[in-house]
Amino acid sequence: MPNLHNQETLAQLKEELQGVNALWVVDYRGLTVKQLQSLRAAIREADASIKVYKNTLMHIALNDLGLPSLDQVLEGPSAFVFAGEDPVASAKALKTFAKTNKNLAIKGGMMDGAFLDATQVEAVASLPSREELIAKLLGTISNPMVKVVRVLNGPMEAFARAVSQIAEQKTAA
Repeated sequence: MPNLHNQETLAQLKEELQGVNALWVVDYRGLTVKQLQSLRAAIREADASIKVYKNTLMHIALNDLGLPSLDQVLEGPSAFVFAGEDPVASAKALKTFAKTNKNLAIKGGMMDGAFLDATQVEAVASLPSREELIAKLLGTISNPMVKVVRVLNGPMEAFARAVSQIAEQKTAA
């Protein structure tokens, strides 16, 4: 790999890999230019980016950085989706796009330093988003507190209703 262009590309690839939470590998053969543009737009909306690199350069970069090997999925044309803050969002975008475009195949990927095969990537895509998880957690935390407040409020509400009924009876009489 003495080629200067390859060395520059490898340096750029290593830089991108250092700050990534997850990396998804897809086979894009058979997609038209228009489909690729809509895929890029969907990936961008999920706060991720998609790039095409040589498989050998990706292999070298992963080895140099001590990241897990993706040799099982680095065959044929590969595009790499570099996930942003929420890896689930980019996996969902890929899964949704693959449903409508049969030519896109999810090969596998890497998340939190572990290799994932295609079925595991699809499992990640079926997880709720980060915002949904936070909302569920807040609901779970606040639910017992709401119940405690209702229980503590019960006697005061009953007293207030009794006083109100007594006042109504006295004004009616």
